[in-house]
This record gives sequence, C-alpha cells and structure tokens, in this order.
Amino acid sequence: MNAIHKKFPEGFLWGGATAANQMEGGFHEGNKGLNIADVLPGGKERLNVLKKPGFNFEIDNEKYSYPNHEGIDFYHRYKEDIALFAEMGFKVYRMSIAWTRIFPNGNELEANEEGLAFYDRIFDELHKYGIEPVVTISHYEMPLNLVKNYGGWRSREVVTFFERYVHAIFNRYKDKVKYWMTFNEINSALHFPIMSMGFSVEKEEDKYQSIFQGFHHQFVASSIAVKACHEIIPGAKIGCMILVAPVYSYDCNPENVMYSLQEEQIFNFFCGDIHVRGEYPAYSRRFFKEHNITLDIHEGDLELIKENTVDYIGFSYYMSLTQKKDKSGLETTPGNLFEGVKNPFLKASDWGWEIDPTGLRIILNKLYDRYQLPLFVVENGLGAYDKVEEDGSINDDYRIDYLRSHIEAMCEAIEDGVDLMGYTSWGCIDLVSASTGEFSKRYGFIYVDKHDDGSGTLERKKKKSFYWYKDVIFSNGEGL
Repeated sequence: MNAIHKKFPEGFLWGGATAANQMEGGFHEGNKGLNIADVLPGGKERLNVLKKPGFNFEIDNEKYSYPNHEGIDFYHRYKEDIALFAEMGFKVYRMSIAWTRIFPNGNELEANEEGLAFYDRIFDELHKYGIEPVVTISHYEMPLNLVKNYGGWRSREVVTFFERYVHAIFNRYKDKVKYWMTFNEINSALHFPIMSMGFSVEKEEDKYQSIFQGFHHQFVASSIAVKACHEIIPGAKIGCMILVAPVYSYDCNPENVMYSLQEEQIFNFFCGDIHVRGEYPAYSRRFFKEHNITLDIHEGDLELIKENTVDYIGFSYYMSLTQKKDKSGLETTPGNLFEGVKNPFLKASDWGWEIDPTGLRIILNKLYDRYQLPLFVVENGLGAYDKVEEDGSINDDYRIDYLRSHIEAMCEAIEDGVDLMGYTSWGCIDLVSASTGEFSKRYGFIYVDKHDDGSGTLERKKKKSFYWYKDVIFSNGEGL
C-alpha cells in the first residue's frame, strides 16, 4: 500500500472531531442556556427513553444522570487538550459552537458576549498552534426554549432565529474560521428527529409530514447560512454534513435491490441532492405522494435554495447497512441511529456496529460520482472499551486496526479519482457518546479518566493510537 499512501494530496486536512454538547461541560456557565442535549439522560437506555411518547424535555436528577452537563470539562481544560491535538500534528480541528452559548434561549435579539468570547479564546488557542477550526454551526444542541415553546424545526419561526445566530457568529469570527458546516448529520432525523430537529414523533402517521417539513425549514436555514457566509467571509468554504451508510441488498432478488436503492435515495442522497443541486430530486415526488407529505413552501424558498448551494460535502461514516424488504426471521444489527439485517461478511464493534472499511471507499465513489464536489470525512472512528494497564498504558491496537483500514480505503478512493479534502477522526479525545450517553464507549486517541458512574479525575492520558496517528499525520498517510 505504500505507493498509494503517497497519493494523499499536499495540504490534506488531517485532524480530529468533537461536538460541544458531548465534551464542553460548563452547561450553566458563561450565561449559557439549556439545550436539547442537556435534558438527554445518560446510559444505554437513552434512545429507548427518548423514543417513548411524551418525553417532557425536563431534567430529572432523581431518575437519571446527565453526563453531558460536565462532559470532559473542555470548557476549563481546552488549553491542555488543544496542546495535545497540536502534539499529534492536527492541521484542522472539527468542533461545534453551542447555539445556547451565543443565544441562551435562541430567540434573543442580541448575542451573549460571554459565549462569543469563549469561542474567541478557543479559536485563538487553535491558531497559536497553526490548527484551522472546522466549525459545525448546529450539532445536536438546539436551544431548549425553541424546542418547548416553538416545536423545534417544525416551526418556520426558528429559521429567523437561526439566521440571527449565523450572522452573529460569521461577523464575530470572520477572521478566525474559514471552514464551516451547517447542520450535523442532517438526515439522521429520518430515524431520530429529537436531537437534530427538537421534537419526537408522537403519532406514526404524522412521522414523515413533520420530519420533511422540518427538513424544508432546515434547507431554507442552511441556504441562508451559505449566502451569509459567502457575503460576510468571502474566502470561506461552507458545506453540509450528512450521515452516510452505503445500503447493500441482502441478496440479488430484484425486490430487495429496489428496496435498498429507495432507502439509499432517501437516506444517503435526499439531503445532499438539495444541498448540492439546489432542488428537490425527482424521486422525492413519488415518496411524498405515497407518504401523504405536503410541504408548506414559502414564496422565494426554492429560489433561495437553488442559488445558495454548498462548497463541499462533509459526512460521517461508521458502517454500511444491509437491507431486505421482509426482515422477518432474520437477525438485525444496531447502527448509528438505524438498524439493518446482519451482514455475515462483516465483524462488529463492542456496540454491535458492523465494521466495513470497503464501504467507505464505496460511498466516497458514489458521492463524488453524484456531486463532483470536494468530500470531507469529518467523522469516522471506533467506539470501544479501553483498559488502562497497571503501568498506565492503553494499548488500543483494535482502534489502530480500524482506523488504518478506513484510511487505506480513503487512499484507494483517491486513487479512484475522488477529490477528498480531509479526514477528522471522531472523538479524538474521549467524550460522552451521543447515542448512549456513556463515557465507556470510547473513541479517542486521548483517554479521559471519567466513568459511567460519574467517578474519575478527568486526567488525560495518551493511548497507543495517539502516537500512531501522530506518525500518520507527520508522514501524510505513509505511516499507516
């Protein structure tokens, strides 16, 4: 593979990725308001609790724990952590801004100076080491006030509040941030809208109507952000961010092949088609008709979307998905907010997510063939149990093997002709898992002494993968 390793382009953006709500902590400091993540309970039952009708979006300390409240205390320890990122040689650091640090309730007229100043300090610290921030504007942390009093992204009013938010951060950070993304894993709402759209579907018959109306509001908001970014920060690049998983047919039965194609269209490509091509795809007309979806589209919406498309496509990749129209009698496997039929050719992680590096090469080719825009792998990693040995070492060879195989798949995709601009491994430092609210599901190159029962010193330790990834970056991929 050495000949292929050399084909990572000069200037390739190596780095790591996190999200504010999963690691910052300080949830009541700096005049920050409550967001949706602040009311998500911790533990393996998180998703089951949230899927039940009637979730009240309140904090109940007697019944649940809330690990997001402290996270890994990046709010106070960011200098230490950024120094570790720099030691690994990060070119970029993908992070998010907490909306409620800037507008605590989401609907204020003026931004919160304490929140703005906090991210000034973060960006200044990154630039001290020559690290470029890659900023996600909204990453699963919608202001709770907009959830409880407006119905989340069901409401058209939220577009106005989001516009105020993006103008505030673009104007403030126009000299500090040149890579942006709008909504994290926007398409995840198809399976789980509570984190990205701020509402749960109480009646199954209303599911698609409410979700796709929410999508439309987010497409309008994203287009407003793209337009504002290009006007306020002319040299900046702004992209979308999609959760992708190539969908395989269980077998060569044409019915299953067609079913898999339709799932891939709606899940992998629908949001990308609108962000990149600027219009609703033809296949969506039939989908809307069959699911009784009627969108409230305001005058000028479609023109705005058409005229303000993204500069690049950011995406997360953890696993592929295998589907069969009739799953009865077949073993299913869990995934990143979705599930499919168990693939007998793939191994799985400690949490049951199937490991498929070739799937990354497949989806890179599909996305580039479809859009002909630069691609950016902004999330990819292995959630696993890590053991601290008696001498303090953490020998996470399983993580190194996972990441090596996926980076090799990226090498192959570049050789295939894909324009790939960068790679930021997810959870470069241990943090709270979004899907389970656990600390024990660890992704990082840096171990954080924090545990599911709330114990721990928050001490940082370098894992074996820390030194491996440092060499990968230093050699621009040749050190795999």
